Amino acid sequence: MSLLLWWSLYYPVSISPLTEATSTQPVCSPQGAFELPGFSAQGDFMMGGIFPLHYRVELPGMDYTHQPLAALCQGFDPRAFRWAQTMRLAVEEINQSEQLLPNHTLGYKIFDSCATPVTALRAVLAMLNGQGEEQSPMCSGASPLIAVVGESGSSQSIVLSRTLQPFRIPMISYFSTCSCLSDRKEYPTFFRVVPNDDYQVKAIASLLQRFGWKWIGVIREDHDYGHFALQGLKREIQNTDVCLAYDEMIPKDYSRERVLQILEVMRHSTARVVIVFSGEGELYPFLKEFVKQNITGTQWVASEAWVTANVLAETYPFLDGTIGFAIRSGKVPGLRDYLQTVNPRRYPSNPLVQKLWEALYGCSPSLSHSSPLMPPCSGQETLLEQHSAYMNTSSPRVAYNVYKAVYAIAHSLHNLLHCPAGAGPFHNRSCAHSTNVHPWQLQQYLQDVSFNVSGENMNFDQKGDAIPSYDLINWQRGPNGGPRFVTVGLYDGSKDSGKELAIQQEKIVWARHHSKLVVSVCSASCAPGSRKAVRRGEPLCCFDCVPCDSGKISYQTDSIDCKECPEDFWSNTDGTMCIPKVVEFLSHDAMGIALTVIAVVGACLTVSVLAVFLHHRTTPIVRVNNSELSFFILLSLILCFLCALMFIGEPTSWSCMLRHTAFSITFSLCISCILGKTLVVLAAFTAARPGNNIMKWLGPKQQRVIIFSCTLVQVLICAAWLMAAPPYPSRNIQDQRSKIILECSVGSQLAFWCVLGYIGLLACLCFILAFLARKLPGNFNEAKFITFSMLIFCAVWISFIPAYVSSPGKYTVAVEIFAILASSFGLLFCLFAPKCYIILLKPDKNTKQHLMGRK
Repeated sequence: MSLLLWWSLYYPVSISPLTEATSTQPVCSPQGAFELPGFSAQGDFMMGGIFPLHYRVELPGMDYTHQPLAALCQGFDPRAFRWAQTMRLAVEEINQSEQLLPNHTLGYKIFDSCATPVTALRAVLAMLNGQGEEQSPMCSGASPLIAVVGESGSSQSIVLSRTLQPFRIPMISYFSTCSCLSDRKEYPTFFRVVPNDDYQVKAIASLLQRFGWKWIGVIREDHDYGHFALQGLKREIQNTDVCLAYDEMIPKDYSRERVLQILEVMRHSTARVVIVFSGEGELYPFLKEFVKQNITGTQWVASEAWVTANVLAETYPFLDGTIGFAIRSGKVPGLRDYLQTVNPRRYPSNPLVQKLWEALYGCSPSLSHSSPLMPPCSGQETLLEQHSAYMNTSSPRVAYNVYKAVYAIAHSLHNLLHCPAGAGPFHNRSCAHSTNVHPWQLQQYLQDVSFNVSGENMNFDQKGDAIPSYDLINWQRGPNGGPRFVTVGLYDGSKDSGKELAIQQEKIVWARHHSKLVVSVCSASCAPGSRKAVRRGEPLCCFDCVPCDSGKISYQTDSIDCKECPEDFWSNTDGTMCIPKVVEFLSHDAMGIALTVIAVVGACLTVSVLAVFLHHRTTPIVRVNNSELSFFILLSLILCFLCALMFIGEPTSWSCMLRHTAFSITFSLCISCILGKTLVVLAAFTAARPGNNIMKWLGPKQQRVIIFSCTLVQVLICAAWLMAAPPYPSRNIQDQRSKIILECSVGSQLAFWCVLGYIGLLACLCFILAFLARKLPGNFNEAKFITFSMLIFCAVWISFIPAYVSSPGKYTVAVEIFAILASSFGLLFCLFAPKCYIILLKPDKNTKQHLMGRK
């Protein structure tokens, strides 16, 4: 395929063949491709070098293809000049080596890309054109180029690789990091000595996680480098708690209006960490406008494309504290001395050396080329501070990559030329002919090359990428106020996951305006004891902190959910840990002691009444209506008061069975005695009628039978209850989930309510009989007091039912005890207080005549 046709696919312009540079002006082919005079050398094997010696292109209208490149390329870059010199140094070292490529020499041609894809394309076409298309046809024989070293920008490298691909010429980039270039189908001849951006974004994602930066903004250039870097970063953070607040693109064609829009987004965003994927050429005017807007508090994270940009560090002091990943530095032996040999005396007619001197020293070394704005050099000038990095060769990075790229080509060519017969990588295990080496044959050896340079092992993976490793760089100020790029960490992509990033945080110096690690979050972290609740329609990093529900905890910061405590545990007040639930039962606390005292007092009062009755047992008021029944009632009341004590304390199997049965039997005994007394009262006054002999059926023996029979029924019910489903101690965790309530489960609900129902039946029967006898004659009508006592008894136990059902925890037992004590006191006072009043305070009324209502 003709190069004329190849070029016409891009730009329809005429092409003049490139000739050997003999004049002092740049030689352009085609139409101004910038070959560097004096920076080419012939050799047995020729390689090309493309470097961005200028970083700006002025395009006057649409006919820029007819402009000489010297007029288009502006802004000389001393760093790229140093990279070109490093290539020359490496080639000269190899040519002087007796171990590497003995009896063969390397030659080179170095071209300027002006840091743009358009001029990079012109450079590579000029390089391929050689001495002239008619003299060196590309479709026959070996290529005049064996390989190409270039370019720095990914966009330029994409153009170069696609241009070289049809000729199968391998290309090794020293600074292009776009992950897109790892696609072997699209770029089969592309190699690079730097890691691709997939590893850079992994490193940046690790850095964000390490420093807790969860709310970030991204500024990127409008090239493949920026597009693919953003895609990679999004891919790395999509399963983390890092969120993107915004991503903005610096336009290819600088637009102040668009830049102001980007800065307005930055001003109003709460994201204080900004990651920039851009070359310094695009970033420089953006930062110039940033300064004018007076936006403060930003923590910059630099991509490898500008993290060591000395010009930016010198020009914009607000970038102090910037942190980012740079390609690994290395040693290039003799580089400083070699750079010092490049001076106007040695190259008096080289315009690039003139530009270098003007950039480094601020003066014009030659009167013939002197700028009207610069004074002539006297030879005593000092290096300008903003370009001091040009002579700083202690730890070069990009220059070191150029050095490695040249040596990779040399070692691959050496292996190709020294291929053992019958052990080659080609058809039938053949080797290449040393007199006719094709670029595609060298590519085969590049893929498998492995060598050591400056103590570092160098090889390529299957995608043509180098071993992924970065230095973590922090921008600081030196003692003299100048910028320093301090290595504060290392990212090694070959290590196990989670161990790639190592940081020496004590060496990091943050920017003066915040002087410490910046906090960049959309929402503050949720403390232990709460969980994150994502806000609808907002990124995952924007959330509210919701306290954990009772019984649930979170013991980590930023918990997504709260964990439920085990059954026997409950959350503490902070919701940070599960603690054993409070075990609750009616014990000897304040309530328990109060109820105990009341029960004991009630029992003592009953005993006192019993003692009074025993002492006055011969008096009429005691003997009336069978004193034996009164003694039975008092004894049963004592048992009722004492059985309340059985409800206090931790429930056990025996206490649960005993408390309910004892309560039911003692109350049945008491009500049975009252029933017997009511029958006797009713019968006594009924028997006074002539012809009525009912009293013979209600003698003492019959009364005992009634009491025994009524009590026996309750005993049988309790016996059946204990045999079928006895009460048992249980742990109630349903009523109050924060507590374990130790209580006595009744076992059989039917039996429990049968017991209470039977007691209620006896009480109702007593109430009815006493109510019928309430108007019988006599000053001491005991039926009235029985009626009133039964009324109180029934009222207490009717109100007991809803209170018992609704009371929680130990209060259920307290309600039951209260009902027992209240009904017992009601019976005691209603039945015996009037009698004690007469016995103790009105003994004159303790006569049979008074009781019968007689004078």
